[in-house]
Amino acid sequence: MRADLEGLEETIGFRFENREILVRALTHSSHVHENTPAAVAGGDNEQLEFLGDSVLGFLISEALIRRLPGESEGRLSKIKAHLVSAAHLHEVAREIGLGQYLQLGRGEEMNGGRSKKTLLVDALEALIAAMYLDGGLERTREFVTHFVLGPAGDDHAMLQEPLPQSVMDFKSALQELAQARKLPQPRYSIVRERGPEHSKTFTIEVRVGREWVGQADGFTKKSAAQKAAREVYQRLVAGAQTGDEARA
Repeated sequence: MRADLEGLEETIGFRFENREILVRALTHSSHVHENTPAAVAGGDNEQLEFLGDSVLGFLISEALIRRLPGESEGRLSKIKAHLVSAAHLHEVAREIGLGQYLQLGRGEEMNGGRSKKTLLVDALEALIAAMYLDGGLERTREFVTHFVLGPAGDDHAMLQEPLPQSVMDFKSALQELAQARKLPQPRYSIVRERGPEHSKTFTIEVRVGREWVGQADGFTKKSAAQKAAREVYQRLVAGAQTGDEARA
């Protein structure tokens, strides 16, 4: 597994000085329990997960205060709750292909541990802690901004919009909005794939009839489709608001 870690480092844009702390962040307790202490001297990732949860919470709170200085505490809390939710972090972990790098015990491996939401979210939080301990807060902030929060120019509009009931599920939100407005149902297609197998980037296009079209990139087809759906959803909402203002 250690030879493959370069692929993960390339994907996240972070080179570890202390490779052992990266290995520990990816080591599940099941792997430790099935091996001798000498074979897994670094231990499992549970303590790093604990630290990573706090580091992530701080960085998200800091970013939201900077980006949305006029928002209420209640609104900021809801946005933060979404960004640190298991559903959202699971998507981030899948985007960077984290599951393939986990060190699991045989039983957990046989039970599909590499795709389990809990294991992936825990490992992502542990990875954030490992980056913080190895490279400091600024380097960790870069990762969180890029993969968890998104650049300000890209996601500011999303943070300003009313959040769908299922915050991250913009595909469902777009489908419901199209149905409510008697528009054709969204249709998704793959525009292109690029990059090596371990770090592919997908471009997905979504169309709602002929007028509403959006494209987005992602490390998985699902994430790219969600981003494309978000783009069209926001434009539909903004269009309706503009129309309401024009009639007022």
